[in-house]
Amino acid sequence: MAALNPTAVLDAGCGTGRVAIELARRGIDVVGVDADPSMVATARDLAPSLAWIEGDLADPDLDLGRRFDLVVMAGNVPLFTRPGTKAALVAGCARHLAAGGRLVAGFQLDARYPIVDYDRHCLQVGLTLVERWSTWARSPFPGDGSYAVSLHRS
Repeated sequence: MAALNPTAVLDAGCGTGRVAIELARRGIDVVGVDADPSMVATARDLAPSLAWIEGDLADPDLDLGRRFDLVVMAGNVPLFTRPGTKAALVAGCARHLAAGGRLVAGFQLDARYPIVDYDRHCLQVGLTLVERWSTWARSPFPGDGSYAVSLHRS
């Protein structure tokens, strides 16, 4: 993600903050958001100087009050959403993108969220597929077909 040279990153579904903490260590302005209060509490304990928000990006009323040039969903975030909220999650990420911003998401490919559904949800909110890899290290897609990291642009 740092290779994308972001200046402001929203770590969507930040969990305990592993990705956000590393991005901040690299000097990137980062905000973490997660719907799980215990995860956010752990993130706050690990890095109290960072901005951690307890909230659900699938909630259409959630507005973080700013836009980001990169929104990242790492660690199978879409697979942990409540049933029926995957499209709303993608829409929530898109709402927080600055003009020309990018959404990068990596998750396991299986029946829980087929990649064609993810691409359709992105297209519905005006995001266009730029690149796709089979790993976060940018190995060619489809690899073994079990994982995808997708980069979309607003």
